[in-house]
Amino acid sequence: MTQVQEEPLISDEARAFIGKVTNESSGIVVKKEFQRWAAAVKDRNPLYFDADHARAAGYRDVIAPPLYFQYVVLGVADLDKLRPDGIPGGTGSGDIPLPKCPRRMAGGEDITFYEPLYDGDVITAVRTVTDIQEKKGRSGAFVLVTSTTTYTRQDGTVVAVNKASMIARP
Repeated sequence: MTQVQEEPLISDEARAFIGKVTNESSGIVVKKEFQRWAAAVKDRNPLYFDADHARAAGYRDVIAPPLYFQYVVLGVADLDKLRPDGIPGGTGSGDIPLPKCPRRMAGGEDITFYEPLYDGDVITAVRTVTDIQEKKGRSGAFVLVTSTTTYTRQDGTVVAVNKASMIARP
């Protein structure tokens, strides 16, 4: 019996993304915005709202909630520019050319926090594709794209690193 060799799901064009920066964006931490965000997610930690409490805990002022760092650098997406999966185009690993795998979904995140964010901090996020692999799962072949986004404060201090994966399926 002859085994049929399947065509690879990852093209050379897609492999060329490994090691490349796919997105760079910046934003300013604004106290009123992160406090609204914290209230919206029902996180009333006094570190985010009470300067005296934050100082007593060793901070110089109120701090932003840890997961807020990702929202600092997001832009505003026009609805007509969203991809079919509802994600804005042109923002990173979702735009790697994988025509044989049009269905995309988040595969997970591993975030390390190093420093708190304060009102007025300018944060820059740089996303780099670190690997692209073809895998086989219970429901068939898929592509696993991994990337690392480093979030840096204006003084060069790394405040967080997000290692994320994206799954692309035929």
